[in-house]
Amino acid sequence: MITKAIIPVAGWGTRMLPITKSIEKCMLPVGTRPVIDYIVQDVVRAGVKDIYFVVGEQSTQVQSYYRSNIQLNDYLRRAGKEDKLPLVAPLRDVRIHFLTQPRTGGYGTSIPVGLASEFIEQGESAFVMMGDQFFWRDDGGSNAADLAELVEARGLSAGRLGNPVEEELIPQTGIIETDQQGNFVRIIEKPKLEEAPSNLSNSSFYVLNKEIFELARTLPANPKRGEFELTDAINAYIEGGGMIAVGEAKGEYMECGSPSGWLKANNAMAKNVTC
Repeated sequence: MITKAIIPVAGWGTRMLPITKSIEKCMLPVGTRPVIDYIVQDVVRAGVKDIYFVVGEQSTQVQSYYRSNIQLNDYLRRAGKEDKLPLVAPLRDVRIHFLTQPRTGGYGTSIPVGLASEFIEQGESAFVMMGDQFFWRDDGGSNAADLAELVEARGLSAGRLGNPVEEELIPQTGIIETDQQGNFVRIIEKPKLEEAPSNLSNSSFYVLNKEIFELARTLPANPKRGEFELTDAINAYIEGGGMIAVGEAKGEYMECGSPSGWLKANNAMAKNVTC
């Protein structure tokens, strides 16, 4: 059973400025909850007991959200609003950890994964989800649980989810190619519709093993882009003979890292969120 989740949330959120000058990107609301909480709920439903947030040096809001607020609790009791207490209660039976990503030094998606590597044991796998996107499911299910089940069923230690997209969107995004066993081969960027190997777009929703965590920690920056990219660690793992299961995500994909994506997520969630 996978009991750890790594959630990188250290980015400045420059696409969402000026609001992200004072509100951390992962704390932007979708309905009445921050983006990050939908991810947390998914992994908790999958049985995760330790969540590692990789935060920036000035981060305070994620920490505040996931701790008890005694003054707020007292007010709700005095005001006769005890029914609201479960909404603001800390997570039960889940440990929250905060790892600080320095603002100086390397930049890229593999940096927070590499920082978390020391907390992953040999033979252990962990969920990795970026903090600005999630899948909303009406059935109350967990994509993290589904992915963990797929990885175990394949006898593997790593996996990733693809987001099924409409045909007209395939030439606009990175599409996942798999082998005959349904394991990851590569990402094809913006293929022609007739050349697309699937309708699964790349989503940053993973189960990664210790070997991939170590590759993320040790590989140099991408020579073309100058960034430390998680894709490079995944590709190196595949080139070394590793296998990564690919599953199809369920639910509606909510990309909240851009103004248009965040607004679409709020519009989509308006009919679902009641509290």
